[in-house]
Order: sequence, then structure tokens, then C-alpha cells
Amino acid sequence: MHKLFEHVFVIAEVGMNHDGSLGQAKAFVDAAAECGVDAVKFQTHIFEAESVEHAPAPHYFTSESRKDFFRRTAFTDEQWQELKDYTEQQGLVFVSSPFSIEAVELLEKIGVTLYKVPSGEVTNIPYLEAIAETRKPVLLSTGMSSWEEIDTAVETIRAVHNDLVVLQCTSSYPCPYDEVGLNVLEEIRQRYGTAVGLSDHTLTIYASLAAVTLGAVVIEKHFTLSKKLYGPDAKFSLEPEEMKSLVDGVRAIEQMLRHPVDKDRKAQELREMKRVFEKSIVAAQDLDAGTILKREHLAFKKPGDGISPKFYRQILGRRLKRSVRRDEQISWQDLEVQSNA
Repeated sequence: MHKLFEHVFVIAEVGMNHDGSLGQAKAFVDAAAECGVDAVKFQTHIFEAESVEHAPAPHYFTSESRKDFFRRTAFTDEQWQELKDYTEQQGLVFVSSPFSIEAVELLEKIGVTLYKVPSGEVTNIPYLEAIAETRKPVLLSTGMSSWEEIDTAVETIRAVHNDLVVLQCTSSYPCPYDEVGLNVLEEIRQRYGTAVGLSDHTLTIYASLAAVTLGAVVIEKHFTLSKKLYGPDAKFSLEPEEMKSLVDGVRAIEQMLRHPVDKDRKAQELREMKRVFEKSIVAAQDLDAGTILKREHLAFKKPGDGISPKFYRQILGRRLKRSVRRDEQISWQDLEVQSNA
């Protein structure tokens, strides 16, 4: 596994929420860095290279046509370089999903360190070959693909290298909980032997946290400065406070998963707690020497530094060697040796 994914790699997916403003894109980077994410991801669209003139827009798109939106919000090569450099200066990995081979070439020019394949490109074999040939780590999203299509995509990339993480994703915006497909994480792991992740399109952080407990090493979540911003993705995105909660939760879960608890050893370490909170066998009433103990003679009370209640059956039928007052602990030394005759 690539060193980037030695801990859970959390990606703040800005996408196109910057609305074509380089300054706003940098503000997203700043906010994401404060949230503690590992990477910020954008989208590199070159309209003429990825769409015919009147390609339909998805239902959740803005009032603009796809063509008008992507032309208006496109960055120049120089702006992409500036944004990539700025992201790295803030200590984050710069990622941008290319939506054409030409976009791959642009990203290669500015020196990206890994690629995220968006769900709509899984069947674009020439495109996958171009990405694979860069020999850089690949995150493969699978939001609208069948197993057969994912098989082919994985084979295409693995024909060149094995530095691949396959992401479960459902291309619904927003994605309801019953379509998240957490079960698919293990299916991916078993089918391809790869690391797995989740590209989460739900409206909350719960699916992402659950995925981490199931072994996801990459979490991608849409990110915005405000859900009220213009654009197709803002209303489906996490705001900074929510993203910070996601990162904090992921790091907490990582710590839990990396430190398995030995219950026997922990019980030994908690001996003093056991003494304070557990109980011992005591006399339920004043008992004379010679009393043969019955259940009604016994009570179970704190502290737990005497005979544990788990041994109460071994006490029954034994004769007291001395008198014991109510609430006084009964010790093994108080009992006559049991005859086996």
C-alpha cells in the first residue's frame, strides 16, 4: 500500500464549489487545512475535450448549461499550477479528478502525485490507460458501475501497476443511507485484494465513520464553505465544522482500531477498580458458629476484596467455624473443610 494510505486518507472534495474563483479555491484550501484533512480535491474539466456541444446536464445541476458552467469556471494551466502549489504549501496533498485525457495531460504538467478516477470514467479505457501510464497511485471510484465494468477497469490499471485503491460509491446526490453499500467494501477487498475506501455522498458523516470501522483507508467527502454557495454540489457538501467532526471521528476510530485490548490483561490493570466496584459475599444476618450456610444467609455487597459472588455455590452447605455479624465478609478461613465422605 502506498505510504499516503498508511493512515486513513481524508479528502475534502471541493469539486467545482469554488465557482471559477482562484481566490475562493484557496480559501477552501485554507479551511480544509484547519479541519485536519489530508488532501483537497478539485475537478479538472476541459469542456471541449469531455463533452459534445449539447451534452445533457444531471438533474441536480445549476440553471446554467453544462457548457456554460464549465467554460466559465475553468482555470488556466497557470492557475492550476498556482492552486496546486498553494495547496502543498498548506501541508495538503493536491488532487484533481481529470475528466478527459487532455485533463490528465494538464495535471501531469503541473506535477500531481496521485489520480482520482471519477465514477463516470470507469468505462473510459483509453483514459484509464493514460492515467495508469503515469504510474502514480490511483483512486478508482465506482459509483455507477457494475462488477464487470469495475473488473475491466481494475485489470486495465493493473496491467501497468498495482498502486490502486478502489472506492465504493453510489452516484446519488444526495445518497440515502440504504444505498451507501457498506457491504461492498469487503466485496471489493475480497474480489481484488486491494485497499478500499468510500466516496460518501450522504448528507452526514455517519457513513464515512462506519466505513473506517470496516477498514476503509480513503474517505472522500464533498466540502464547502457554505451550503448556500452557488453550484451543483454545495448543498450536498459538509461545512467546515462538520468536516472537522468527520476528521476528529476518523482519527479517534483509527486509534481504537490500532490498539486492540486484551481483556485479561486489562482486568489485571483494573484490580483497584474491581475492588471498589465489584462485590463480595457477606452475611445477610448475624450467624452463629456452626451454622450450615444456605442461600438466605448470604448477601453480596461492595467492596470486592473478599470472596467473589461467582463462588457462592461453593459456600452453600459449608459450616461456619466462627460467628459472623451481618454485613461482615465471609472468608474461606471461616468455613470448615468440606468432607468428601
